Amino acid sequence: MHPKPYLKLYLIILGAFLGVALVCFGLYQGLNSVRERAYLEALPAPLMSWVAAHPEFIGATTSPDLSGAWDFGIDARSELGAVELERLGYGQVIVDQDAGGLRWYMQLQDGSLLQLALDDPYRDLGEMSARLIARLFELQPGTSHGAGFADVGAALGVLVEPVVRQDQLPDQDVLDQLGDGHIGYDQPSASDPAQLFFRVHGEGLRSGQLMRVTLPPPFDPWAWPLLLLMFSILAAAVSGLVYLLLSRLHHRLASIENVVARIARGELDARVREGNQPVVDRLGYAFNSMAEHIQRLVGVQREMIHAVSHELRTPVARIRFGVQMLDDGGSDPEREKQLAAIDGDIQELDELIDEILTYARLEQGGPVLTLEEVNVSKIVRQVVSEQQSTHPKITISAPGVREQEDAALSDADPRYLHRAIQNLVGNATRYARSEVRVICHFEPETCRVDVEDDGTGVPEEYWDKVFTAFARLDDSRTRKSGGYGLGLSIVRRILFWHGGQAFVGRSEELGGARFSLVWPRRQPDLEAGERS
Repeated sequence: MHPKPYLKLYLIILGAFLGVALVCFGLYQGLNSVRERAYLEALPAPLMSWVAAHPEFIGATTSPDLSGAWDFGIDARSELGAVELERLGYGQVIVDQDAGGLRWYMQLQDGSLLQLALDDPYRDLGEMSARLIARLFELQPGTSHGAGFADVGAALGVLVEPVVRQDQLPDQDVLDQLGDGHIGYDQPSASDPAQLFFRVHGEGLRSGQLMRVTLPPPFDPWAWPLLLLMFSILAAAVSGLVYLLLSRLHHRLASIENVVARIARGELDARVREGNQPVVDRLGYAFNSMAEHIQRLVGVQREMIHAVSHELRTPVARIRFGVQMLDDGGSDPEREKQLAAIDGDIQELDELIDEILTYARLEQGGPVLTLEEVNVSKIVRQVVSEQQSTHPKITISAPGVREQEDAALSDADPRYLHRAIQNLVGNATRYARSEVRVICHFEPETCRVDVEDDGTGVPEEYWDKVFTAFARLDDSRTRKSGGYGLGLSIVRRILFWHGGQAFVGRSEELGGARFSLVWPRRQPDLEAGERS
């Protein structure tokens, strides 16, 4: 498995993810800056609007007994811009940031500006609201300007309620803050609404009553609408990326499908074009290999049909002629001679058919090999013995093969390996003058068998064609020398299915041809436990 296509796909996805992350981060920063500004402007608006309607209470939040660390008052001067002044004219609260920090403005009816400066807006506004409500309890124990304190709390944007149950009490450290008219502040976490506690001072039934002021929730930078927007952007980006990748994949698969349809119509030379998608291109490469194999098989079949029709025509014609001679009658010796000739022609046809069937079985997908651990030395000696008895006029030897028997074990199909060596030795006997040698070489990883003869050899310009089926290299390879041009092709296919190769060259010692078989000693299909 090559890592390059997967690394490329990973980089594409990573780049898309980083791009979406940058877009989401930019949107997050931009939207939150707008949201936070709107929140900061809306947070003090109820308090400033109420104070603007009751300017006599402006000093209530900064009285000596209720002093705070904020700046709250009326300022007739302002250096605000035209847009800010226009917004103030519409009764809006605006926030501005200067060297001193955040400052809020609101325009009163007389045109002056009510301004507010805070260090910690959320906490300071809560304490201001609590101090103002506490001041109202002191000045008017019952009501304030005819409105109940619950209404005042609602007008200030907070919830005001007395502490009447045990579970409403804050922690002890918050209660400890309530001495000397101070405000107790309680906020369990930064995302929780803060609660402020104070005791009512002065005369009346409410004196000493513990009150609780609950503020609105603080600013949440991860509000669900923002998260929904980020999720929508991410989903859209993922959908776009998946669509892009699948569209390219679909285009490549459609091109392969088109080539398949063309081959089905008989256009065997159709091929898948190379692309820039390694994963799909591997499929295209495998398909092209399959198409080439199919085209080659079809070509071999056509060649075989033409060659077989030509090769069978001669013996069939001789048989027909012989039969006609028998029909004409004649002496018994002549009839016996004709019958012997007919028998030889029939034997020749049988051998030819066997060669054709073997070659077709090897060429069209290969045989089912029965791999086992065999002794190559014994097979070589068996072939030499069989061929020597068949060709007594030729000296056939295998020098040193018996001494190599202990190192001659290899994984192979004994029947097909015997056939390959037998074909080479039989081919050598047809062209040798007097001698054929079979030499074995056993290396740790490979086995090699060389078959050499002292004949005229194979011209070098024909070395690439010698293993071609039905090949006729020169006039010396005629029917008189025997063979049908399939023996060497069968040898090549047998070696191919064993993971090896067949070569042709020139014998240095005998001067004739040298055919070599090389294949691996061990086959991956044969498990160690199956070796015998």
